[in-house]
Amino acid sequence: MKAWLALEDGLVFEGEGFGAEGEVYGEVVFNTSLSGYQEILTDPSYKGQIVTMTYPHIGNYGINSKDEESAHPWVEGFIIRELSPVASNPRSEETLDQYLSRYGKVGIQGIDTRRLVKHLRDHGAKKGILSTLDGDPKSLVRKAAESPSLVGVDLVKEVTCRKPYEFKENIAEGFEWGLPGGGKNYKVAALDCGIKQTILRKLNQHGFQVTVFPASAPAEEITKFKPDGVFLSNGPGDPAAVTYVIKTARSLVGKFPIFGICLGHQMLGLALGGNTSKLKFGHRGGNHPVMDLRTKKIEITSQNHGFVVDLDSLSHHEVEPTHLNLNDKTLEGMAHKKYPVFSVQYHPENSPGPHDSDYLFQRFREVIERA
Repeated sequence: MKAWLALEDGLVFEGEGFGAEGEVYGEVVFNTSLSGYQEILTDPSYKGQIVTMTYPHIGNYGINSKDEESAHPWVEGFIIRELSPVASNPRSEETLDQYLSRYGKVGIQGIDTRRLVKHLRDHGAKKGILSTLDGDPKSLVRKAAESPSLVGVDLVKEVTCRKPYEFKENIAEGFEWGLPGGGKNYKVAALDCGIKQTILRKLNQHGFQVTVFPASAPAEEITKFKPDGVFLSNGPGDPAAVTYVIKTARSLVGKFPIFGICLGHQMLGLALGGNTSKLKFGHRGGNHPVMDLRTKKIEITSQNHGFVVDLDSLSHHEVEPTHLNLNDKTLEGMAHKKYPVFSVQYHPENSPGPHDSDYLFQRFREVIERA
Protein backbone atom coordinates (compact mmCIF):
# COMPACT_ATOMS: atom_id res chain seq x y z
CA MET A 1 0.00 0.00 0.00
CA LYS A 2 1.58 3.24 -1.16
CA ALA A 3 1.24 6.38 0.94
CA TRP A 4 2.20 10.01 0.50
CA LEU A 5 3.07 12.83 2.89
CA ALA A 6 2.91 16.42 1.67
CA LEU A 7 3.65 19.66 3.49
CA GLU A 8 2.05 23.03 2.79
CA ASP A 9 5.38 24.43 1.52
CA GLY A 10 5.68 21.85 -1.27
CA LEU A 11 7.82 19.07 0.25
CA VAL A 12 6.41 15.64 -0.70
CA PHE A 13 7.43 12.13 0.35
CA GLU A 14 6.32 8.79 -1.06
CA GLY A 15 6.44 5.75 1.20
CA GLU A 16 4.62 2.65 2.32
CA GLY A 17 1.36 2.89 4.22
CA PHE A 18 0.55 0.89 7.32
CA GLY A 19 -2.32 0.89 9.75
CA ALA A 20 -5.50 2.14 8.07
CA GLU A 21 -6.13 3.48 4.59
CA GLY A 22 -7.37 7.03 4.26
CA GLU A 23 -6.42 10.69 4.15
CA VAL A 24 -5.76 12.87 7.19
CA TYR A 25 -4.68 16.45 7.89
CA GLY A 26 -2.70 17.92 10.75
CA GLU A 27 0.32 19.85 11.90
CA VAL A 28 3.43 17.77 11.14
CA VAL A 29 5.74 17.65 14.18
CA PHE A 30 8.54 15.42 15.45
CA ASN A 31 9.29 13.62 18.73
CA THR A 32 12.85 12.67 19.74
CA SER A 33 11.98 9.92 22.25
CA LEU A 34 13.68 6.57 21.65
CA SER A 35 10.69 4.62 22.96
CA GLY A 36 7.19 5.25 24.26
CA TYR A 37 5.43 5.37 20.89
CA GLN A 38 2.23 3.95 22.42
CA GLU A 39 2.11 6.64 25.10
CA ILE A 40 2.70 9.25 22.41
CA LEU A 41 -0.06 7.89 20.18
CA THR A 42 -2.59 7.91 23.04
CA ASP A 43 -1.65 11.29 24.54
CA PRO A 44 -4.64 13.62 23.91
CA SER A 45 -2.15 16.51 23.61
CA TYR A 46 -1.37 15.25 20.09
CA LYS A 47 -4.90 15.86 18.82
CA GLY A 48 -4.58 17.74 15.52
CA GLN A 49 -1.02 16.62 14.82
CA ILE A 50 0.77 14.14 12.56
CA VAL A 51 3.71 12.86 14.59
CA THR A 52 7.13 11.91 13.22
CA MET A 53 9.42 9.70 15.32
CA THR A 54 13.11 10.53 14.94
CA TYR A 55 14.18 7.10 16.20
CA PRO A 56 14.37 4.96 13.05
CA HIS A 57 13.02 1.57 14.24
CA ILE A 58 9.51 1.67 15.71
CA GLY A 59 7.08 -1.07 16.78
CA ASN A 60 9.56 -3.66 18.02
CA TYR A 61 7.88 -4.15 21.42
CA GLY A 62 4.30 -4.05 20.18
CA ILE A 63 1.25 -2.64 21.92
CA ASN A 64 -0.36 -3.45 25.26
CA SER A 65 -3.44 -2.02 26.96
CA LYS A 66 -1.65 -1.14 30.22
CA ASP A 67 0.60 1.49 28.62
CA GLU A 68 -2.18 3.56 27.07
CA GLU A 69 -2.55 7.19 28.21
CA SER A 70 -6.21 7.33 27.15
CA ALA A 71 -8.88 5.09 25.67
CA HIS A 72 -7.61 5.35 22.07
CA PRO A 73 -4.93 7.03 19.92
CA TRP A 74 -5.38 10.77 19.33
CA VAL A 75 -2.69 11.50 16.71
CA GLU A 76 -4.03 12.32 13.27
CA GLY A 77 -1.31 10.28 11.57
CA PHE A 78 2.02 8.56 12.31
CA ILE A 79 5.33 8.85 10.42
CA ILE A 80 8.27 6.48 10.94
CA ARG A 81 11.41 5.37 9.12
CA GLU A 82 10.94 1.62 9.55
CA LEU A 83 8.15 -0.50 11.02
CA SER A 84 9.46 -3.50 12.91
CA PRO A 85 8.16 -6.74 11.37
CA VAL A 86 8.28 -8.42 14.79
CA ALA A 87 6.79 -7.38 18.14
CA SER A 88 9.04 -9.13 20.66
CA ASN A 89 7.70 -8.46 24.15
CA PRO A 90 5.83 -10.78 26.58
CA ARG A 91 3.49 -7.87 27.43
CA SER A 92 2.56 -7.24 23.80
CA GLU A 93 -1.07 -7.85 22.82
CA GLU A 94 -0.92 -6.76 19.16
CA THR A 95 1.42 -5.14 16.65
CA LEU A 96 1.59 -1.42 15.99
CA ASP A 97 0.22 -2.02 12.48
CA GLN A 98 -2.79 -3.91 13.87
CA TYR A 99 -3.39 -1.26 16.53
CA LEU A 100 -3.46 1.68 14.11
CA SER A 101 -5.62 -0.29 11.70
CA ARG A 102 -8.11 -1.10 14.46
CA TYR A 103 -8.52 2.58 15.30
CA GLY A 104 -8.51 3.86 11.72
CA LYS A 105 -5.21 5.74 12.01
CA VAL A 106 -3.04 6.20 8.92
CA GLY A 107 0.70 5.55 9.11
CA ILE A 108 3.58 5.89 6.64
CA GLN A 109 7.01 4.25 6.71
CA GLY A 110 10.00 4.08 4.41
CA ILE A 111 10.52 7.83 4.03
CA ASP A 112 13.61 9.84 4.91
CA THR A 113 12.54 10.99 8.38
CA ARG A 114 15.93 12.60 8.95
CA ARG A 115 15.36 14.89 5.99
CA LEU A 116 11.81 15.62 7.16
CA VAL A 117 12.89 16.46 10.71
CA LYS A 118 15.72 18.71 9.51
CA HIS A 119 13.22 20.52 7.28
CA LEU A 120 10.80 21.05 10.18
CA ARG A 121 13.65 22.18 12.42
CA ASP A 122 14.86 24.71 9.86
CA HIS A 123 11.49 25.94 8.57
CA GLY A 124 9.16 25.24 11.50
CA ALA A 125 6.22 22.88 12.00
CA LYS A 126 4.04 22.73 8.88
CA LYS A 127 0.48 21.86 8.00
CA GLY A 128 0.48 18.55 6.18
CA ILE A 129 -1.57 15.76 4.65
CA LEU A 130 -0.99 12.01 4.89
CA SER A 131 -2.81 9.96 2.27
CA THR A 132 -3.07 6.47 0.83
CA LEU A 133 -5.73 7.66 -1.63
CA ASP A 134 -4.25 10.59 -3.54
CA GLY A 135 -0.86 10.24 -5.24
CA ASP A 136 -0.84 13.61 -7.04
CA PRO A 137 1.82 15.85 -5.42
CA LYS A 138 0.22 19.11 -6.60
CA SER A 139 -3.18 18.07 -5.28
CA LEU A 140 -1.71 16.99 -1.94
CA VAL A 141 0.26 20.21 -1.44
CA ARG A 142 -2.80 22.30 -2.27
CA LYS A 143 -4.96 20.38 0.21
CA ALA A 144 -2.28 20.69 2.89
CA ALA A 145 -2.04 24.45 2.38
CA GLU A 146 -5.83 24.83 2.55
CA SER A 147 -6.20 22.72 5.72
CA PRO A 148 -6.98 24.52 9.01
CA SER A 149 -4.25 25.78 11.35
CA LEU A 150 -4.01 24.91 15.04
CA VAL A 151 -3.62 28.58 15.97
CA GLY A 152 -6.77 29.93 17.56
CA VAL A 153 -8.52 26.55 17.58
CA ASP A 154 -10.01 25.07 20.76
CA LEU A 155 -9.14 21.35 20.67
CA VAL A 156 -9.72 20.85 24.39
CA LYS A 157 -13.47 20.54 23.88
CA GLU A 158 -12.80 17.48 21.69
CA VAL A 159 -10.68 15.57 24.21
CA THR A 160 -12.14 16.45 27.63
CA CYS A 161 -14.42 14.13 29.61
CA ARG A 162 -18.17 14.75 29.49
CA LYS A 163 -18.96 14.48 33.21
CA PRO A 164 -17.02 14.36 36.52
CA TYR A 165 -15.60 11.05 37.74
CA GLU A 166 -13.32 9.82 40.52
CA PHE A 167 -10.03 8.30 39.44
CA LYS A 168 -8.67 5.48 41.58
CA GLU A 169 -6.52 2.76 40.07
CA ASN A 170 -3.05 1.32 39.80
CA ILE A 171 -2.04 2.19 43.36
CA ALA A 172 1.57 1.17 43.92
CA GLU A 173 2.09 -1.85 46.16
CA GLY A 174 2.58 -0.92 49.82
CA PHE A 175 1.03 2.52 49.43
CA GLU A 176 -2.09 3.90 51.06
CA TRP A 177 -3.38 6.14 48.27
CA GLY A 178 0.26 6.11 47.22
CA LEU A 179 1.44 7.69 50.48
CA PRO A 180 4.05 5.59 52.36
CA GLY A 181 2.90 4.66 55.85
CA GLY A 182 -0.57 6.10 55.40
CA GLY A 183 -1.09 9.76 56.25
CA LYS A 184 -3.64 12.31 55.18
CA ASN A 185 -5.13 12.02 51.70
CA TYR A 186 -5.85 15.33 50.01
CA LYS A 187 -8.84 15.90 47.75
CA VAL A 188 -7.92 17.32 44.35
CA ALA A 189 -10.12 18.63 41.56
CA ALA A 190 -8.45 18.01 38.19
CA LEU A 191 -9.63 19.97 35.16
CA ASP A 192 -9.43 17.58 32.20
CA CYS A 193 -8.05 19.42 29.19
CA GLY A 194 -6.73 16.15 27.76
CA ILE A 195 -5.28 14.58 30.88
CA LYS A 196 -2.96 11.57 30.67
CA GLN A 197 -3.65 8.46 32.73
CA THR A 198 -0.12 8.45 34.14
CA ILE A 199 -0.63 11.93 35.60
CA LEU A 200 -3.74 10.68 37.40
CA ARG A 201 -1.84 7.62 38.66
CA LYS A 202 1.00 9.81 39.90
CA LEU A 203 -1.45 12.01 41.79
CA ASN A 204 -2.95 8.89 43.37
CA GLN A 205 0.47 7.56 44.30
CA HIS A 206 1.38 10.81 46.04
CA GLY A 207 -1.65 10.73 48.27
CA PHE A 208 -4.31 12.59 46.30
CA GLN A 209 -7.92 11.51 45.91
CA VAL A 210 -8.64 12.82 42.43
CA THR A 211 -11.98 13.81 40.98
CA VAL A 212 -11.72 14.73 37.30
CA PHE A 213 -13.95 17.52 35.98
CA PRO A 214 -14.68 18.47 32.35
CA ALA A 215 -12.64 21.44 31.16
CA SER A 216 -15.86 23.44 30.91
CA ALA A 217 -16.58 23.14 34.64
CA PRO A 218 -16.92 26.70 36.00
CA ALA A 219 -15.14 28.03 39.07
CA GLU A 220 -18.40 27.84 41.04
CA GLU A 221 -18.62 24.08 40.53
CA ILE A 222 -15.01 23.55 41.59
CA THR A 223 -15.49 25.79 44.65
CA LYS A 224 -18.63 23.90 45.66
CA PHE A 225 -16.62 20.65 45.55
CA LYS A 226 -14.30 22.13 48.25
CA PRO A 227 -11.03 20.54 47.11
CA ASP A 228 -7.73 20.81 48.97
CA GLY A 229 -6.09 21.66 45.67
CA VAL A 230 -6.77 22.16 41.96
CA PHE A 231 -4.85 20.57 39.09
CA LEU A 232 -4.78 21.99 35.54
CA SER A 233 -3.92 19.28 33.04
CA ASN A 234 -2.05 18.97 29.78
CA GLY A 235 -3.94 19.12 26.51
CA PRO A 236 -3.80 19.99 22.80
CA GLY A 237 -3.81 23.14 20.73
CA ASP A 238 -3.64 26.86 21.33
CA PRO A 239 -4.06 27.80 25.03
CA ALA A 240 -5.41 31.26 24.17
CA ALA A 241 -8.41 29.63 22.48
CA VAL A 242 -9.51 27.87 25.68
CA THR A 243 -10.97 31.01 27.21
CA TYR A 244 -13.32 29.24 29.62
CA VAL A 245 -10.47 27.42 31.41
CA ILE A 246 -8.48 30.63 31.60
CA LYS A 247 -11.48 32.32 33.21
CA THR A 248 -11.91 29.44 35.68
CA ALA A 249 -8.22 29.45 36.60
CA ARG A 250 -8.26 33.21 37.13
CA SER A 251 -11.22 32.87 39.50
CA LEU A 252 -9.57 30.07 41.49
CA VAL A 253 -6.20 31.77 42.05
CA GLY A 254 -6.01 32.79 45.68
CA LYS A 255 -8.80 30.42 46.73
CA PHE A 256 -7.02 27.06 46.37
CA PRO A 257 -3.50 25.75 45.85
CA ILE A 258 -3.05 25.16 42.09
CA PHE A 259 -0.64 22.98 40.13
CA GLY A 260 -0.52 23.11 36.31
CA ILE A 261 1.28 20.98 33.73
CA CYS A 262 1.90 21.79 30.04
CA LEU A 263 -1.30 23.33 28.61
CA GLY A 264 -2.38 23.87 32.22
CA HIS A 265 0.81 25.89 32.74
CA GLN A 266 0.09 27.97 29.64
CA MET A 267 -3.52 28.70 30.58
CA LEU A 268 -2.43 29.59 34.10
CA GLY A 269 0.11 32.00 32.62
CA LEU A 270 -2.67 33.65 30.62
CA ALA A 271 -4.90 33.76 33.72
CA LEU A 272 -2.11 35.56 35.61
CA GLY A 273 -1.80 38.26 32.96
CA GLY A 274 0.86 36.82 30.69
CA ASN A 275 0.93 36.07 26.97
CA THR A 276 1.62 32.91 24.98
CA SER A 277 3.20 32.43 21.57
CA LYS A 278 3.82 29.57 19.16
CA LEU A 279 7.27 27.99 19.03
CA LYS A 280 8.98 27.42 15.70
CA PHE A 281 8.88 23.64 15.92
CA GLY A 282 8.00 22.94 19.54
CA HIS A 283 9.55 20.73 22.21
CA ARG A 284 8.66 17.05 21.93
CA GLY A 285 10.74 14.22 23.32
CA GLY A 286 12.28 12.74 26.45
CA ASN A 287 15.66 14.46 26.58
CA HIS A 288 15.12 18.20 27.15
CA PRO A 289 17.41 19.83 29.77
CA VAL A 290 15.70 22.17 32.22
CA MET A 291 17.24 24.11 35.14
CA ASP A 292 15.41 24.54 38.44
CA LEU A 293 16.30 28.17 39.12
CA ARG A 294 15.84 27.74 42.87
CA THR A 295 18.20 24.79 43.32
CA LYS A 296 20.30 25.20 40.13
CA LYS A 297 19.84 21.48 39.50
CA ILE A 298 19.43 20.26 35.93
CA GLU A 299 16.56 17.93 35.07
CA ILE A 300 16.29 15.89 31.89
CA THR A 301 12.62 16.19 31.07
CA SER A 302 9.86 14.79 28.90
CA GLN A 303 8.11 17.47 26.84
CA ASN A 304 5.29 17.87 24.36
CA HIS A 305 4.21 21.40 23.50
CA GLY A 306 4.10 23.82 20.61
CA PHE A 307 3.21 26.98 22.53
CA VAL A 308 5.05 28.74 25.36
CA VAL A 309 4.36 31.37 28.01
CA ASP A 310 6.37 34.49 27.18
CA LEU A 311 8.72 35.14 30.09
CA ASP A 312 8.81 38.92 29.61
CA SER A 313 5.01 39.16 29.66
CA LEU A 314 4.99 38.09 33.33
CA SER A 315 7.62 40.56 34.53
CA HIS A 316 5.07 43.11 35.74
CA HIS A 317 2.91 40.58 37.58
CA GLU A 318 3.38 38.77 40.90
CA VAL A 319 4.92 35.75 39.19
CA GLU A 320 8.49 34.46 39.34
CA PRO A 321 10.14 32.04 36.89
CA THR A 322 11.19 28.77 38.53
CA HIS A 323 12.44 26.65 35.61
CA LEU A 324 14.26 27.50 32.38
CA ASN A 325 14.85 25.48 29.20
CA LEU A 326 18.60 25.28 28.60
CA ASN A 327 18.27 24.77 24.84
CA ASP A 328 16.37 27.94 23.95
CA LYS A 329 15.96 29.74 27.31
CA THR A 330 12.16 29.57 27.21
CA LEU A 331 10.09 29.51 30.39
CA GLU A 332 9.55 25.99 31.79
CA GLY A 333 8.08 26.78 35.21
CA MET A 334 6.64 29.58 37.32
CA ALA A 335 5.18 30.29 40.75
CA HIS A 336 3.00 33.03 42.20
CA LYS A 337 4.81 35.20 44.76
CA LYS A 338 1.76 35.59 46.99
CA TYR A 339 -0.52 32.57 46.46
CA PRO A 340 0.19 28.78 46.55
CA VAL A 341 0.16 28.48 42.76
CA PHE A 342 2.85 26.93 40.55
CA SER A 343 3.19 25.18 37.21
CA VAL A 344 5.66 23.60 34.79
CA GLN A 345 5.71 23.40 31.02
CA TYR A 346 7.16 19.89 30.86
CA HIS A 347 5.80 16.47 31.94
CA PRO A 348 6.97 15.24 35.37
CA GLU A 349 4.89 12.05 35.07
CA ASN A 350 7.67 10.67 32.82
CA SER A 351 5.57 8.58 30.47
CA PRO A 352 7.59 8.19 28.38
CA GLY A 353 10.70 9.82 29.75
CA PRO A 354 13.08 10.21 32.71
CA HIS A 355 12.03 10.39 36.36
CA ASP A 356 14.01 13.52 37.30
CA SER A 357 10.91 15.67 37.88
CA ASP A 358 8.78 13.33 40.00
CA TYR A 359 9.43 15.59 43.02
CA LEU A 360 6.89 18.10 41.67
CA PHE A 361 3.98 15.91 42.77
CA GLN A 362 5.43 15.88 46.30
CA ARG A 363 5.85 19.66 46.05
CA PHE A 364 2.12 19.90 45.36
CA ARG A 365 1.47 18.06 48.63
CA GLU A 366 3.77 20.40 50.50
CA VAL A 367 2.09 23.46 48.97
CA ILE A 368 -1.30 22.16 50.10
CA GLU A 369 -0.01 21.38 53.60
CA ARG A 370 1.31 24.92 54.00
CA ALA A 371 -1.81 26.59 52.61
